[in-house]
Amino acid sequence: MRIAQIAPLFESVPPRLYGGTERVVSYLTEELVRQGHQVTLFASEDSITSAELVPCTSRALRLDPNVRDGLPHHMVMLDKVRERAGQFDILHFHIDYLHFPHFRSERGRTLTTLHGRQDLADHMPFYGRFSDMPLVSISNAQRLPLPSANFVATVHHGLPPDLLTPTFDPKGGYLAFLGRISPEKRPDRAIAIARQAGLPLKIAAKVDKADEAYFRDVIAPMLGQPGLEFIGEINENAKSEFLGQAAGLLFPIDWPEPFGLVMIEAMACGTPVLAFDCGSVPEIVEEGLTGRIVSDVDEAVRAIPQLLALDRKAVRARFEERFSSARMATDYVRVYQKMLRHHAVQELDVSALAVRTNINGHGLEASATATRRDN
Repeated sequence: MRIAQIAPLFESVPPRLYGGTERVVSYLTEELVRQGHQVTLFASEDSITSAELVPCTSRALRLDPNVRDGLPHHMVMLDKVRERAGQFDILHFHIDYLHFPHFRSERGRTLTTLHGRQDLADHMPFYGRFSDMPLVSISNAQRLPLPSANFVATVHHGLPPDLLTPTFDPKGGYLAFLGRISPEKRPDRAIAIARQAGLPLKIAAKVDKADEAYFRDVIAPMLGQPGLEFIGEINENAKSEFLGQAAGLLFPIDWPEPFGLVMIEAMACGTPVLAFDCGSVPEIVEEGLTGRIVSDVDEAVRAIPQLLALDRKAVRARFEERFSSARMATDYVRVYQKMLRHHAVQELDVSALAVRTNINGHGLEASATATRRDN
């Protein structure tokens, strides 16, 4: 199958540091290539892939100090995709809905995976206008705000099984927080849980420009507490050690999390997850097997002993069963095949209609000619 993967340009594929969407696009692209598909990746030029790379900007936009507006760069990418669209069986977009007006006529072979939250009021009229565009959700929870959108499947994310090394006898003795410093990720809750539980906490997280005030005013004043270590943003190579040596991952979110890649990264390391009951969490964490699901800080503190007693080998085994990149790619290939079958049927119907119209048209003309001759 000839597949185009169209990635955001904010990070390279895969990202050098933080970047969930681009990381997933990388895992999917590499697995599709491994399975024998002909894959073309539209991404930044500093991306690394075994697929054919179509560079759409010289480097990841987040790392380019000269970039002020990402939209023009993405529009250039869309024009490159449009120029080559006829070469592909499937166009798989990961840039939210930016491409909808340009590729609506190709919707029979255009698939869009939504990676962000969808409960924003501004989204509603747009999805209402483009209700025929095929969508994939990354959790069932993500699609709830858009009951009339054209979701064709839910495909949970997956990781290469050898990406992260499991640790079944961790020595760190700390709880971990990994991801992004922001109000919806609630690192303040993580600090409160660790402090009340009497356990050290290590925070490995990026601080976006939009969250600098929150970090400065709310989180930074807490960082001087004993047993609390702020590491900052870490890369892929550091995750096995950071997550693997942790006794547990804290995921105390306060928003409708679309998926939460860090949860399955922890599971890949054999590390159980303590998460708040929001968004996709109940779909990802299996209560009492791969982690604990709680509703508030007090319940989280009470759940810590049970969390730390979970079987880390069982956590890793469930990751392998449910969240591998091979499973993710296989799920997407099924969606591609279903779309192409449906598209082929539609093409046949259109062709048959054209033939009937042509035949009927000739018949009417012949009848009219005969009538004129008779007269």
